[in-house]
Amino acid sequence: MAATLLGASFVVFGALYLAPGNPAGFLLSGRSASPEALAAINAQYHLDDPFFVRYLHWLGDIVQGDFGRSITYRTEVSRLLADRLPTTLLLVVMALAVVVVIGLVLGWVAAVRGGGTDSAVLVGTTLAVGTPSFVAAVLLQGLFAVNLGWFPSSGSGDGLLDQVWHLTLPAIALALYLIGMLARVTRSAMVEALDSEHVTVARSRGVPEGQVIRRHVFRNSLGTVLTTGGLIVSTLLVCTILVETAFSIGGIGQLLELSTSTKDFPTVQAISLIIVALFMTVNLIVDLLLPLVDPRITLGSRSSSV
Repeated sequence: MAATLLGASFVVFGALYLAPGNPAGFLLSGRSASPEALAAINAQYHLDDPFFVRYLHWLGDIVQGDFGRSITYRTEVSRLLADRLPTTLLLVVMALAVVVVIGLVLGWVAAVRGGGTDSAVLVGTTLAVGTPSFVAAVLLQGLFAVNLGWFPSSGSGDGLLDQVWHLTLPAIALALYLIGMLARVTRSAMVEALDSEHVTVARSRGVPEGQVIRRHVFRNSLGTVLTTGGLIVSTLLVCTILVETAFSIGGIGQLLELSTSTKDFPTVQAISLIIVALFMTVNLIVDLLLPLVDPRITLGSRSSSV
């Protein structure tokens, strides 16, 4: 993880310098400046240092918890992140809860009942998977916020309950595509498990059908579902940028979008590195949980080593 994060930090830092424009031009807002003023701006933000010197200086500050100073907001990046990150995390948690509950239920019902129910779930999930988050955001905002007035159309609210109310529509918009994906993965895994030999043996021994589904079908499908869950969390972190922008939510997604358009290098670099770190953390958690969900993974690795 340390090596991956180090490589990602270099890519994150270097990618911004390939884009046209520079922070000094934004600070000057198109105004002409004397060479002395331009030199002072470059010196303040280390823009006139060689690339590797800037990278090592930035990396040293990051290790010490210093993300630098925002060029756009003229304040510490760590303060911006502390103000906005909780809103984004709450949005991701709400969307994840919606995805897990509805996605697992739809996949379970489609696999167990089959027939017309299975076909209806497949059609619904196909529509969900084919609907991008920003399209879902516009549709939900127009119907439930503008026309019906059931939910706020923008903002993140004040206080936990008000925040949950404001973030309900964004969470649904963020979750819609992933609900379809998780439902289809759950259905496929459970259908495959239903045709396995140990399920046939359990049924032949008179084990109740509900117990067969819970212990022998769904449990054996959890490995595939959990692996997909890691991808779902990673996708949620990225798609928040589109949803937060559509609903004017003051999270790190909207902050990243604004900072990118204004060439706010320190803020973009800090948010990008945090997203990479969250990706790696989610993958680590999934790798640690997989042997607990499916002991065959651990047994298989031991057998191969022997």
